[in-house]
Amino acid sequence: MRKPLSTVKLALLLALCLCSAAARAGDISFYGITDKDPLTYAPGETMTFTVSVLEDGQKVSGKNLAWTRRGDDGKTETGEAVSDAEQPLVIQTSIDVPGFVWIQVSVVPGEGEQPQHGDQHYFNGGAGVLLDQIKGAEEPADFDEYWARQKARLAAVPMTVSKMEEVPSGDDAVLCYDIRIECLGMPVSGYFCIPKDAAEKSLPAHLFVHGYGVSSAGKPVSKSEITLEINAHGIDNGREPAYYENLRNTTLKGYGFPVESNADPELSYWNGVALRVMRALEYLKSLPQWDGENLIVSGGSQGGFQSLLAGCLDSDVSDIRAGIPWMCDISGAELNNRVDSIFMPPWTDALGYFDSTNHAKRIKGKVDIYAGLGDYVCPPSGQMVLFNNITSPVKLTFSQGRTHGYEMPNSAKYYLQK
Repeated sequence: MRKPLSTVKLALLLALCLCSAAARAGDISFYGITDKDPLTYAPGETMTFTVSVLEDGQKVSGKNLAWTRRGDDGKTETGEAVSDAEQPLVIQTSIDVPGFVWIQVSVVPGEGEQPQHGDQHYFNGGAGVLLDQIKGAEEPADFDEYWARQKARLAAVPMTVSKMEEVPSGDDAVLCYDIRIECLGMPVSGYFCIPKDAAEKSLPAHLFVHGYGVSSAGKPVSKSEITLEINAHGIDNGREPAYYENLRNTTLKGYGFPVESNADPELSYWNGVALRVMRALEYLKSLPQWDGENLIVSGGSQGGFQSLLAGCLDSDVSDIRAGIPWMCDISGAELNNRVDSIFMPPWTDALGYFDSTNHAKRIKGKVDIYAGLGDYVCPPSGQMVLFNNITSPVKLTFSQGRTHGYEMPNSAKYYLQK
């Protein structure tokens, strides 16, 4: 039979529980908005941000807050406040030059509290002025000649399918294959899916491309499209986790970032990525079941970058769906004093051949872009350079409070279209 706790032990246990509860903060999140459409401010006009702090989903008082305002005007301001459930934090600022301001708010942990990490525990928002005047750097003078040479190099390698191994699709109406297509350097490697008994010229073709990282392609099963999802590197698909972990830590660690290789556009890792995208599209167009009209490319972040390259380098691409597209206005911080990306290869002149904003000028297909006003992996100024350079039909959706990996619940959406 268990003995009852002594009075002293019981008191100590109760004290420990109370201390633990006091030290354990609830889940902090934020909700923020501007006093008007953040894409419509005039130079010098006061921008008013209203930010509420929530703990476990409820507005909360008494939290110590720290905020920072950065901007494409090169100015930085900071401040402190205490949250009030009845009166949200108000931050006012302005900007005089074409560009954006970035407002970030966080909770300063109290005594005994652990800081909460992750974008969901911050407010990251923004607003801009003179958006149609946000321009990028001059593109390389031989941009078109460079890419003509790359296409010629690729054409010298026969489009040979060196692997076509059927794998389960999970749908009796769709065939799926682990496919490898020879390319210049590493092959195209992914999963190819097609509805059974598809008639000639009956289906759209859809290429799916990945964000930054090292992983297998997924299986893009569809009953209404020919689909191909490729990994960015030409590596094996469907392997054990240790295979990809080893590549992340060895040959593909930090890929695309070394300044030495990015000094020469033909040695840059991004050259091979672009060649594999072109070869994947070439394969899809060779299929008799493709309808000859609808060629779609979609992806997020690095996948958005690849989608935009695809639209430039293959004029048959009809539809580009670029979520939070990366590699836009790569030189923005260095050459135009804009707020720098927190994750972008260091600028070299050779990267101008890969900057999404330069490819944007040559896109023929329809473009749909989704971006975040608090995303400083892909800063909003770069998204505007991208939008301004596109001459085909384009829609840009900005989400307030959205970072690269997080979207604030009930985020307000704002649209630009032409």
